[in-house]
Amino acid sequence: MAWGTVKVLRDRNARIYLGGVIVSGFGNTAMSLAAGIWIKTLTGSNSLAALVACCAWLPSLAGPAIGTLADRVRRRPLLVLTNLVLAVVMTAPLAVRTGGTVWVLFVVLTLVGAGSVLTDAAETALMAAAVPERLRGDFNGLVRTAIESMKLLAPPAGAGLFAALGGPSVALLDAITFALAGVAFALLRITEITEAEKTREPVADGPMETPPGRAAWWTETAAGIRFLCGHPLLRGLVLAAGAAMVASSLSSTATFAMLDAGLHRSPAFAGVLTPLQGLGSVVAGLAAGSLLRRVPERAFVAAGLLLFALGVLARATPFLPVVLVGQLAVGLGLPCPLIAAMTAVQRETPPEFLGRVAATASTMMFAPTGLALLVGSGLVAGFDYRVQLVAAAALGLSAAAGLLRGSAR
Repeated sequence: MAWGTVKVLRDRNARIYLGGVIVSGFGNTAMSLAAGIWIKTLTGSNSLAALVACCAWLPSLAGPAIGTLADRVRRRPLLVLTNLVLAVVMTAPLAVRTGGTVWVLFVVLTLVGAGSVLTDAAETALMAAAVPERLRGDFNGLVRTAIESMKLLAPPAGAGLFAALGGPSVALLDAITFALAGVAFALLRITEITEAEKTREPVADGPMETPPGRAAWWTETAAGIRFLCGHPLLRGLVLAAGAAMVASSLSSTATFAMLDAGLHRSPAFAGVLTPLQGLGSVVAGLAAGSLLRRVPERAFVAAGLLLFALGVLARATPFLPVVLVGQLAVGLGLPCPLIAAMTAVQRETPPEFLGRVAATASTMMFAPTGLALLVGSGLVAGFDYRVQLVAAAALGLSAAAGLLRGSAR
């Protein structure tokens, strides 16, 4: 584990990229929490504050089409430009002062969500070319560790900054982090050759020929979808990761009911559970690369899903020590399918398809979580919270069993 991590951190491009992920992730996570508080403060509406999550979720539904752009142009300039544009976009909320102007926040956050889908696809494709295949598991584990670490640090920072200086200060922080991420991507030293350049043939007595015309946007998008859905290994891993995220959403929506009815604790006790899960995710991210070199991907994902399911079942007990251990197990198991799926996508996908295939994979993994959150919220209102915890565990176990059956075949 340590040696693979050290090798990744020795690489200049990997260090710069991770720095960009940490900086932009901190700003985005701080803003996502502060935006809900901001809207609630200005309007007094819980439902409007809850819509903040939809702004990030809705653009993911168009992931395959958005990701196609990452296959049409050079990815490093695309990342630089997109982050700088988002930095400018994030200055618009500085004008939000009353309840009548909160629509600006919704527009801006939706644009940021679309930009995040695009940058995720471009980053996945770009770093696949920059990081050696044997170290991609370690690299993706470090990326997941960075993301989870920001989820621990950024929310209290965003809430504290909002309380001290107001919402515009958090928006300005997010704008600055986007700009810094753009600078980080500009510093990457990666030589890119687009597919159009590859197709140019020199002419004996003249300039290079004009590259042939591109296919229609939807045709290219559909080709990426077909590639992913027609690849048995990738399809299985991505679907398992999607099932894990749906199960996680079902489990997380039961948290406050679990604290109230099961543990008889105040809602503030969630502040103990969340860091514990984050700690597990950090450990899993650091260990992922080493484990992926030693065991098949399907077995690695199945083990993670099993650990996740056992952790969710532990949350259904009324015993605090068991719940705490279960929360740690959820954090250890949940990142495994995400890391393995994206590592396999980078390895198995031809470079010319990688942007749109990565975006399609992200859509399949993360887009269903929005619906799962709605279902979970409905279930917890009408049933004992343990019903959906058992359902979440059963979904995780079913996904693990499906992977193992596929491996046997």
